[in-house]
Amino acid sequence: MNPGFGGNVASDPLYGYFAAVAGQDAQISADELQRCLTQSGISGSYQPFSLETCRLMISMLDRDMSGTMGFAEFKELWQSLNQWKTVFVSYDQDRSGTMESQELQQAIANFGYRLSPQALNIIMKRYSLNGRITFDEFLSCCIRLRILTDQFKRRDATQSGSASFQYDDFIQVTMSV
Repeated sequence: MNPGFGGNVASDPLYGYFAAVAGQDAQISADELQRCLTQSGISGSYQPFSLETCRLMISMLDRDMSGTMGFAEFKELWQSLNQWKTVFVSYDQDRSGTMESQELQQAIANFGYRLSPQALNIIMKRYSLNGRITFDEFLSCCIRLRILTDQFKRRDATQSGSASFQYDDFIQVTMSV
């Protein structure tokens, strides 16, 4: 039994993927996460996740700021990955394995983000190649939106849609994603 988990984690089907790369410290780094996700096949027929996307995945859930991920965080990530993949597949209407601007806009709205056309244009410029966004880049975008939104909400105490950041705090938030 692993401390901090209800039940025997070794019986969890995801634990095999995790344990295969975690080592004795029971933590995985970005390169180990990349290997683990590639071996698991979660990316399906899409390209394996880039190391940068794996770093983002860890930073999204890295509550202790260790730069690594334990099994509980890995399980949470797995759930998010499956949700993002389901959305990606449902909005990739032409089954090209990529999203165009309109498909991305619909997918982002599906997650509850209300972004201006200007913000969506910036996202397309940042994540697309020839006007198309791959699954890996879609995940990077979703993760960054989630991290930035979570950080913003923590600072928007009155839920007014406005937050105040000190310069150093702003740099920490934006550089973490």
